[in-house]
Amino acid sequence: MREAPSIVLINKLLQIGAKGSAYDPVATEEAKHIIGDKIEYADDKFNTLVDADALLLVTEWNEFRVLNYDIMRKLMREHVVFDGRNIYEHSEMKENGFKYFGIGR
Repeated sequence: MREAPSIVLINKLLQIGAKGSAYDPVATEEAKHIIGDKIEYADDKFNTLVDADALLLVTEWNEFRVLNYDIMRKLMREHVVFDGRNIYEHSEMKENGFKYFGIGR
């Protein structure tokens, strides 16, 4: 976890004044040791989306592979997704009302 891309992203976003919430089904406790209280930690994948301006996906856990677009639209303030693992399809995201950015595509 110490060299995870998520840590680099979180630190860069904090440097420019962003506020954030994170969720990881396995690494949350380790993230708390590394990042501390600089961000909030959600107890599930939906709670981290409440009033979010964007979703940044930087993990490949299976629970993130299938999305519930209706819940996401209701929870998020802005409907923007940055997919660092390129597991989603641009056309499907657009069709469901999201601005989508596949990183590295």
